[in-house]
Amino acid sequence: MAGHSQFKNIMHRKGKQDAKRAKVFTKLIRELTVAARSGLPDPNANPRLRAAVNAARTANMPKDTMERAIKRGAGGEEGVNYEEVRYEGFGPGGVAIIVEALTDNRNRTAAEIRAAFGKHGGNLGETGSVGFMFERVGAIHYPPSAATADAMFEAALDAGAGDVQSGADGHDVTTASDDLSAVRDALESCFGAAESARLEWRPLSTVPIDAATADSLFKLLEVLEDNDDVQRVACNFEVADEVMSRLSA
Repeated sequence: MAGHSQFKNIMHRKGKQDAKRAKVFTKLIRELTVAARSGLPDPNANPRLRAAVNAARTANMPKDTMERAIKRGAGGEEGVNYEEVRYEGFGPGGVAIIVEALTDNRNRTAAEIRAAFGKHGGNLGETGSVGFMFERVGAIHYPPSAATADAMFEAALDAGAGDVQSGADGHDVTTASDDLSAVRDALESCFGAAESARLEWRPLSTVPIDAATADSLFKLLEVLEDNDDVQRVACNFEVADEVMSRLSA
C-alpha cells in the first residue's frame, strides 16, 4: 500500500479531520483568496477558483464565508497577501516529501517546517532536492455515488484521462497536467461538479518502510498537515497492508 493518500485515510478513520474543521476552513479560505486573485473572481471563468469553491462546498463551508474570501482575493476588501511556497526534504527512512504552502510570512513558515522535519527524524532540503522524484499530474475525484465504475472509466478515457481508479472511496481520475481542465470539464458535463480537481505531485517510485519508520513518518505528516500555512503534502512511502491496518486501528 503506497502513497500519502493512505495516510489521509488513516486520519479520516481516526476522526482527526472532523475535529479540526476550523483548520480545514482556514486552508480553504486561503485557497479561495489566492485563486480569486490569480484570475477572474468568477468560478465559471477561473478553473482554480471553481475547484476551490467545490472543495469548500464539500467541506460544508457557509456561502457567505466563501464569498468574503473571494471578494478579498479579487481586491474588494483589504486583507493579507498570501504567496505560494514549496518546501522539499526527506522524512524518516529516506522518504521524499514535498510541502506546498500559502503563507503571509515566509520566514515564519520556513522555520516551522524546518522544526517539524528536525523534530521527527527528517531533514528539510533545498528546492529541487526531491522534486525530480515526482511528476506533476491532474487529479480529479468523484464520490462513489457519482457514477458506476464502468461509466466513469469510459467517460474519463473518452475525455483524454490517463488513468481511472474506482473503489469504496470513490473514483480517482489522473490526467496529464496540461489536460486537467479539459478532462474535468468533460466529466462535469456528464456527472456534475467534481469533489476535487487539482494538480498534485505523484511519486515516480516509492520507498518501502517498516512499522517503526511509518509511525515516525506519520507523526511528521500529521504535524505538517496541522500547520495552517500548509495546503498539501506529497510523499513517496510504501508500507505493508498489515502495518497500515495496525496504525489505523
